[in-house]
Amino acid sequence: MIRVEPPATETERQRRILMLADYHARIDAARVYEVAAVSPLQPAPGLSARLGNRVLLKREDLQSVHSFKLRGAYNKIASLSGKVRARGVVAASAGNHAQGVALAAQRMGIAAWIVMPRTTPQIKVDAVRALGGRVVLFGDAYDDAAAHAVALAKDKGLTPVPPYDDKDVIAGQGTVGKEIVEQVASGPLDAVFVPVGGGGLIAGIASYIKATRPGTQVIAVEPEDSDCMAAALAAGRRVQRPEVGLFADGVAVRQAGEEPFRVARQCVDAAVTVSVDEICAAIRDLYNEQRAIAEPAGALGIAGLKRWAALNGARDQTLVAVVSGANINFDRLRHVAERAELGDGKETLLAATIDEKPGSFRAFMKALGRRVITEFNYRYADSRRAQVFAGVHFPTEEDRTQVLAELHAAGIAVVDLSSDEMAKAHVRYMVGGHAPGVTDERLFRFEFPERPGALADFLRAVGGRWNISLFHYRNHGAAYGRVLCGLQVPRAQRAECRRTLDALGYVWADESDNPAYTLFLGP
Repeated sequence: MIRVEPPATETERQRRILMLADYHARIDAARVYEVAAVSPLQPAPGLSARLGNRVLLKREDLQSVHSFKLRGAYNKIASLSGKVRARGVVAASAGNHAQGVALAAQRMGIAAWIVMPRTTPQIKVDAVRALGGRVVLFGDAYDDAAAHAVALAKDKGLTPVPPYDDKDVIAGQGTVGKEIVEQVASGPLDAVFVPVGGGGLIAGIASYIKATRPGTQVIAVEPEDSDCMAAALAAGRRVQRPEVGLFADGVAVRQAGEEPFRVARQCVDAAVTVSVDEICAAIRDLYNEQRAIAEPAGALGIAGLKRWAALNGARDQTLVAVVSGANINFDRLRHVAERAELGDGKETLLAATIDEKPGSFRAFMKALGRRVITEFNYRYADSRRAQVFAGVHFPTEEDRTQVLAELHAAGIAVVDLSSDEMAKAHVRYMVGGHAPGVTDERLFRFEFPERPGALADFLRAVGGRWNISLFHYRNHGAAYGRVLCGLQVPRAQRAECRRTLDALGYVWADESDNPAYTLFLGP
């Protein structure tokens, strides 16, 4: 967790006062309710009981486009003069901003060009078209689409509608903060947790809350692999991440917006980051509370609230999490369900080697007792040993430690793989995948952007020099593909192999000494 120091000098304090007054006025005057509803602030009794705090959920996922983005888009377009507005607007987006701009333009009776990457899921393309947006498919990634939107704006005289780095957009998003303040009225409000991508939402919420309820903490929440705002707050300047994770695609931003960062430095109290597993657990939490399903970015507020409460030992406080969106691809739900238990620390993944003899299997299960088994894979390895991969629910950390000690005492080699990304993504599906007689095998993990032909390109590049001895590919609708690949590389050629892999430009790692590999796939 990164804590942000308040303004230190009198000059900085005066600048903050002027900034808060400016945004307070802008947010009070923002035009959003011609398209947006006042979203409910709902209690979460289950989470409240588990965390020992009063947890409230600000349900922006209940907007007509299932996201807060229409607030900023509408306010921006409404701020344009009639003559400028009549020429039309343009935006680049593959998600919620696209739908917000399309709906705002439709309500105002103007044209909206929405540039989307060709890789955008068809369901999102259809949603924008249904709202009257003129969809232009261009490029394979957001940067390609954004560059084309700039060209369109110049060619057709259109006005760009930025997703976050704009004062009118920020003011529109800030109405979420105004509603929170009004909905808690005179009651306590200790902290508000806000998902962060480029920073427009948190800039609006934080500026309004600090102007009206200065004692309330505003906490930025980001994925661990997309933490551009946390990094900027730590450095005291905007930084650009070379890569960002794409599971929470709604906040996959490499650099925070200039204006959002300026506001955040003055108004945000802290930033926390959360893992993919914690995000999945938060999606499940919302489902358990409200029978609703958030998108990964939309569940960040809940995940951050849980992490912050644990880090700070918070008790008996009123905590608000903004649920920012619900535009999730259906094919991601399997991945979410698979990882949710790990995100709450409820499931432990164990890899064990047991003797291949009568009674060994029984001894392993006896040590686990009557604990809930979420997954169990067993595979005969050879006449001496067998491999077991199990998912187990342990009620407490002490219980888990005790069982592991009992297994070791019984002579069973066991490894906890709960934090091992390769084990969670690949090895659990490949137990017993030994290949007798394979020599000089090295195991590599790759991640590459998911686009048409990406897998074929990868195989052509990697398989052209060394024999592929193992290949496992998994993707559940994420924007990146994961590959576990075995290559037969003689020792004298390993340096050459590494240079070749570096030249591919993919994220990769040598996993040849990973316990998950040696236990299940062979030394």
